[in-house]
Amino acid sequence: MSKGKANNKRSALAEVVTREYTIHLHKRVFGVGFKHRTPRAIKAVRQFAEKAMGTKDVRIDSQLNKTLWARGVKSVPHRIRVRLSRRRNDSEDSAEKLYTLVTYVPVADFKGLQTQTVDE
Repeated sequence: MSKGKANNKRSALAEVVTREYTIHLHKRVFGVGFKHRTPRAIKAVRQFAEKAMGTKDVRIDSQLNKTLWARGVKSVPHRIRVRLSRRRNDSEDSAEKLYTLVTYVPVADFKGLQTQTVDE
């Protein structure tokens, strides 16, 4: 056990934040059969957003979905740049207080890009 303050944990519920990430999809769909590649890529984006933002409720934007499906079921892009926005859930009957919205960010080149916090 460590000595010191006991309540220095940060909660995902406390912050509404937006960040841009580059997701390496190729390592997540490598070795997957052709007819399962794009559905697996969408699940990988959902899993990445869930882990990065700490919310179970992940919503994928239609533009991101179209971008992943643009080259067909078997030709998934190797990398994709996404913006993850942790937002408050306004519906009263939902179990989760926050949700994550995943949107597509078009970029010409992935060289030198790092995770950025976006001010809205």
